[in-house]
Amino acid sequence: MNIHSFLADDDQQSKQYKYVLDTTNKVLDRRKRDRSKSNFGDNDLRSFALKLAQQGDYTEAIALLSQLICRNPHNAVNYNNRGLIYFQSGERQKALYDYNTALKLNPYLASAYNNRANYYAACGELAAALADYDQAIDLNPRHVRAWINRGITWRDLGQYEEAIENFEVALLFGQLEGQIWAERGRTYHLWGDWNCAIADYRRALTKLPSVDNNKDITSCRLRLQLVNWLNELLSESAS
Repeated sequence: MNIHSFLADDDQQSKQYKYVLDTTNKVLDRRKRDRSKSNFGDNDLRSFALKLAQQGDYTEAIALLSQLICRNPHNAVNYNNRGLIYFQSGERQKALYDYNTALKLNPYLASAYNNRANYYAACGELAAALADYDQAIDLNPRHVRAWINRGITWRDLGQYEEAIENFEVALLFGQLEGQIWAERGRTYHLWGDWNCAIADYRRALTKLPSVDNNKDITSCRLRLQLVNWLNELLSESAS
């Protein structure tokens, strides 16, 4: 099962997520005082949209990003972010249009290549996906999600050694360790190395947030998937 991550994913966007966590309450309070979103600054709208997407409120998130695009029609990041949320909501063609628009506006936006690669991977166009992951990594060698997603794609192609190599490089950056161990564990699982798989699954569970009271639906899905993989493996080893 291909579970490429679709969160905003370059260094700048990671900083935006930290900003979101620190300022969401402030934005919500302001929204209560003034219901007109047009009074929000660009950073407030973008950050609030990303937070809403994390919580699964895609319609509102898309509306906010569309407002940003109307304000700044030549801003590639806004198209990339809206494409990301279109993809999360299942509107793949709209996502692809926004990714392509973002790359026309800024052909050096690594995260847009990564996101478009996720689209291709989900559509089964794995060669096109690998080409875009390669481009994202060439533009930003520290793009952790591109390394992870390229590893998943190699795994989908049955190239387990290449997949493991990508996950091991991703681990060097000290980010998203729970996800990386989960994906590396799954690769070992499919490759038949059950001891390494169990060890990685258990490492991942110590890093991923618990499902209780966690509003990040992507992390919740990954943890549930991880538990299923581990149970599957333990069941196989017991039989």
